[in-house]
Amino acid sequence: MNRLLPIVIVMALILGAASAHAQKDVRLSIATGGTGGVYYPLGGGMANVISKYVPEAEATAEVTSASVDNCLLVGAKKADMALVMADVSYDAAQGLNKFKGKLPLRTLAMLYPNNMHIVSIEGKGIETPSDLKGKRFSTGAPGSGTEVKCLRVLEAYGINPDKDMARDRLGASESAGALKDGKIDAYCWDGGIPTASITDLGATPGVKLKLINHGDSVAKMTEKYGPLYTQGVIPAKSYPGQDQDVTIAVVWNILVCNPDMKDDIAYKIVKTLFEKKDELVAVHKAAVDLKLESQQSGSPLPFHPGAAKFFKEKGITVK
Repeated sequence: MNRLLPIVIVMALILGAASAHAQKDVRLSIATGGTGGVYYPLGGGMANVISKYVPEAEATAEVTSASVDNCLLVGAKKADMALVMADVSYDAAQGLNKFKGKLPLRTLAMLYPNNMHIVSIEGKGIETPSDLKGKRFSTGAPGSGTEVKCLRVLEAYGINPDKDMARDRLGASESAGALKDGKIDAYCWDGGIPTASITDLGATPGVKLKLINHGDSVAKMTEKYGPLYTQGVIPAKSYPGQDQDVTIAVVWNILVCNPDMKDDIAYKIVKTLFEKKDELVAVHKAAVDLKLESQQSGSPLPFHPGAAKFFKEKGITVK
């Protein structure tokens, strides 16, 4: 009997591992953004937390062009979840602007406020958004929420990006690199604070970072596009060389899914993200804004029933 004992233990371990593997029968993909922004690291943290604590699920984060493409991917069921900007999700659900038809999307959670950065450096002669006229400017990657919001900010100042400036369409990391190398004069980026690529730019020897105030654009944006935007602030010292507060346009980021996601999976995902919030904050501090009370501020999309069930248990009513 003693000689059989090691064999029994080994077989038990093999069967246990096989059973654990068999439980992971739900494969989930999370559409995020470029590697230089916030969506990708935060989405990666979400994927790790979901894989770790939702027994039947295995989640992975995918690099994408961000909000516009993410809505298309979830709408077409080519991604299960996505991080997107609220204004882009509204357009997607209504079939407006870049979307040729209405997309089926549901909210899982309001995540954190997305902060518009208009980034330049000393020596470029840019003090206000109006100074962007005649400059070489990146409005964000094609298919990104940054591009959508940036164009609306420029519109508020009467700037036509295709006539009044030389326009590039670069992502966060590419824009920072191009500015540092003198290939562009400024760029837009919409994301959490801090964004790694802007921090790296500000820390570059010989570079003095300049963030441009544009909070007064919000009134015209809200007048045309609805109550999706608010005025916010990038506090002084958020980035190397940033000496003063900067007024900005803010829109919330949300986690969305397709309506066909099973209610119990949606419930477990949302429950896990809130219960393991500390692990998300350890990945990126933008996750500190994942709060129950923020869900009541409202989403431009209906909440998934599984998510709504979790919030109801916490005394939060969502629509």
